[in-house]
Amino acid sequence: MRRLISSGSPFEAAAGYSRAVVDGERVFVAGTTGFDYAAMTIAEDPTEQARQAFRNIEKALGEAGAKLSDVVRVRYYVPDLADWPVIVPVQGEAFGSIRPAATALVCGLVDPRMKIEIEVTARRRQL
Repeated sequence: MRRLISSGSPFEAAAGYSRAVVDGERVFVAGTTGFDYAAMTIAEDPTEQARQAFRNIEKALGEAGAKLSDVVRVRYYVPDLADWPVIVPVQGEAFGSIRPAATALVCGLVDPRMKIEIEVTARRRQL
């Protein structure tokens, strides 16, 4: 069974993607940034952006019947390596006891306001 989940962001419709896709017991959450999708605003602070990105991810996972503790893989995309030291503690808050497989990349993002983008894959333990 495949199910699409949307955050309501206009970016999803414009670019033709879903915030998350549920495929059986797997949940794939698209690269998620620190935008507050309800207000369509983004904080300047990389720490707050990381926290908002995790809130966005948790919401998508919840709609899929999963939670952060179900995450098995995470990828972090950061355009400015200088922001990394203030983002890492937020990652620890979210995944310190879960410890999914992780990769971090320093690369450009599509909007210069974005300080981080986070992508996760989860495995739902209950169907």
